[in-house]
Amino acid sequence: MLQQRTLKTLTKAVGVGLHSGQRVELTLRPAPVNTGIVFRRVDLPHPVDIPVNAASVTDTRLASTLSKGDARVLTVEHLMSACAGLGLDNLIIDITAEEVPILDGSSASFVFLLQSAGIALQKAPRRFIRLKRPVQVSQGE
Repeated sequence: MLQQRTLKTLTKAVGVGLHSGQRVELTLRPAPVNTGIVFRRVDLPHPVDIPVNAASVTDTRLASTLSKGDARVLTVEHLMSACAGLGLDNLIIDITAEEVPILDGSSASFVFLLQSAGIALQKAPRRFIRLKRPVQVSQGE
């Protein structure tokens, strides 16, 4: 059985958003089984949780944007790539602005950050999506 994975301990990073130029702080926290990966906008008057899933994707021009209501998080690609590469299933990401910091411009800084916090196996089987028939996505003609 492949087990779900999260962080052993929290870790933090500070940087600047690529498009906004705004200073942003990230706090990456371990999360319980079956939480998934969730961005938490802690800079808003009432924090908003934005789950990382296909239904949350609201824009893909110049950067991938995840939204819930009026709250959004931009430029999530490098951090999500690091999470996928390390096989993380459950993670809470507190963010103090609407854009993930660019750091060194790749996923390497995020990989280092996540590995420094340590990866913890959880007592639950990993969940997978199984495609049972072809899937086709198109827009327009």
